[in-house]
Parts: sequence; C-alpha cells; structure tokens
Amino acid sequence: MPSTYDLAIDTKGLTKQFGDLVAVNHLDLAIRKSSIFGFLGPNGSGKSTTIRMLCGLLTPTSGSIEVMGYDIPRQAEALKKEVGYMTQNFSLYGDLTVTENLDFMGQIFGIERRQLKQRINELLAIYSLEPNKKQMAASMSGGQRQRLALAASVLHKPALLFLDEPTSAVDPENRRDFWEKLFDLSEQGTTILVSTHYMDEAERCHNLAIMDRGTIKANGTPQHLMQNLGATVVEVKGSHLRTLKKEILTLPTIHSVAQQGIRLRVLVDDKIDDPVNYLKQKIQQKDTQFQITHPSLEDVFVIVTGGLSVPGKGSQTK
Repeated sequence: MPSTYDLAIDTKGLTKQFGDLVAVNHLDLAIRKSSIFGFLGPNGSGKSTTIRMLCGLLTPTSGSIEVMGYDIPRQAEALKKEVGYMTQNFSLYGDLTVTENLDFMGQIFGIERRQLKQRINELLAIYSLEPNKKQMAASMSGGQRQRLALAASVLHKPALLFLDEPTSAVDPENRRDFWEKLFDLSEQGTTILVSTHYMDEAERCHNLAIMDRGTIKANGTPQHLMQNLGATVVEVKGSHLRTLKKEILTLPTIHSVAQQGIRLRVLVDDKIDDPVNYLKQKIQQKDTQFQITHPSLEDVFVIVTGGLSVPGKGSQTK
C-alpha cells in the first residue's frame, strides 16, 4: 500500500446519488503521483461523474476525497491552480485563433504577461501548433483541436491533469501521438487521470480501473488484469461460424463468444483444465480447429462487466 505522501488522489467510500440513481457507489481510489491512471467503462458507468467530484465540480453524497493534499470539495478553490482539465468535447473558442485562445486561458490562470508569451511559444512548438498559431480554432482538424485543448489544459503547468475521453473524435495516428505527449508529461512529474472506452488506450495506462454501474469491478496494471482473467481464451476456426457460435454459447462454462474475422474468440471458464479438449468433445462440427491464445483487455472488460469478479477488485494500490 503506497504512503499517503505518494498519492495524488485518495478516496474512501466515494458515493454520488442523483435522486434514486446511484451514479458512483463507494469508490476507493489510491492513485500514485506521476502515473497515468485510466478509468475504463461503458457510457453511464460513472467515469465522468467521478472525475467531476475529484475536481470539486460535484459534491459527493458521501465519502472522502483528498486530491494533491487538498480536502475536496472543501478546498476545491485552492486545488484549481494545481489541476488541468480537458473535456471530451472541444471547449475553447472557435472564433479565436490558436494564440488568442492560449493567451485568454493564460490570463484566466493569472500568468504574468512576459512569462505567458514565453509559455505559449513553448507550447506551440511542443504540440506542433506553430503553423496554426493564427488559424481560427473552428477551422482546425480534430487532431489539431485536440492538441490545442491539451496545450491549454497544461498552460499553467498543473501537477494533476484530468482527461475525460479526450480522443473520441480523432483518428488512430493522432491518438497515438497524443499518448506520446501524455507519457512526456508523466515523465516530467504530472499525474494524469484519463477516462476512456478504447481498449488500446486503456492498455497504455500504468494502472487501470474498470467501472460498471458506478462501481469498480477490477483494477491493477493492464498486464495483471489480463493475466488474472478467470478464463482461458480459445480461438476456434471452422465453417458456418454463426451456427458454431450459437452451439458454443449453449455450454454452461462459456463466458463469451465473439467473431473476429474468420475465427471465434471463446472465453472458457478457468475451472476447465483442458479447454481445447473440452470444446472438441462438445462441438459436433467437423474440420474445426482450436488454439489457446493470449487474453486481451477487451476479454477482461467482457468478463468483469458481465458480473464475474477477478483478482484486484477493490482499492487501487499498485
């Protein structure tokens, strides 16, 4: 268990209700400084609500929150100078240029004029925005707007950065470049909390919590979660895959069957010692091939959101 001094975020029993709806239910989080921590979950799982409570934008129904040493929401105003926040939807001004947007945000943060000019020039170079500095934000591509939004959120050099599904509107190449910038920030000491529903992004995080219906279903490093799946992944090749899928799904020890191209990806409960032989005995189709393969984070997601717990459930401590 990390020391309190090593933690950027520490919550106990964090809960948020909207009327009868429990959006976040007794969340325990312990997120280390200078790490990238991911929230993975379907829409409506409570990721955004959690982030808003951690920022002090929402008051929890119950539970405690400590962020960068501040008691939240009581000290939310003092926390503001330590935090950057990038929303899912582009929230800067479309009728201002890149430089004008950064200048405006710098004034909001209270950065001294000469220091602000130097910082803006630095960010234009880091985020490859120099050629666009006089361009109206509304006319920029999705990837360019994303880089501008990230530049604006780190303008005041925050110790903690919240990213709420930040890459939902950009292509894979821009997403990869974006994540390289996040690793640069983490290396420099910034703690980053990012919510996502992209499996490849979640795998990039140092640590990860999978949320569903307001609770943490599993957490740990992505590698730990995949190694402790609770099932064996078997790839099945054969003819008439849709019929074959229906047949496999009738077996009580099968957690999931999904078609990927010319094969089925089958999650067999790990109580079955020899899943390949088990499937061979149960499936009647001829010329069917079976092969055990490595689990993916998507496999973990399917299992834990389907109600099967895996090791690591509870507080994030790694």
